[in-house]
Amino acid sequence: MIRDDIKNALITAMKSGDKQGTAAIRLIQSAIKNRDIEERVKTQPTEDDTLVTEVLQKMVKQRRESIEMYVKGGRQELADVEQGEIDVIERFLPAQMSDEETSAAIEAIKAELGASGMKDMGRVMAELKARHAQNLDMSKASGLVKAALS
Repeated sequence: MIRDDIKNALITAMKSGDKQGTAAIRLIQSAIKNRDIEERVKTQPTEDDTLVTEVLQKMVKQRRESIEMYVKGGRQELADVEQGEIDVIERFLPAQMSDEETSAAIEAIKAELGASGMKDMGRVMAELKARHAQNLDMSKASGLVKAALS
């Protein structure tokens, strides 16, 4: 389970004196704990690895947005800190699909659903998310789906 990997990585980071890694992993654990609390009220609980992967993907997205803002604001040192956190977070994410693999998956779904234009984008995105959400950055996939349906 991804949770166990995260816990073991925290212990390793603490023992090795990696302050930045320890801080980033603690942020991960905190975000997962918050999501666990949100899940308590749901009648249909999410599978554990799926939940953790969603949290990690959201954290990476937030940090990428922060990096963009820091670079625009001329704060490269803060952007570097965020990039360091992304590097730590991505260690726990399942291997992400390449652009070629994503395009192939989109084409397969497009053919399966008989999608022909932009009106079918929602259906294609929903099916893509259902099949590949853990291995795919949906924001990047959105652009590829638009290009495939144009």
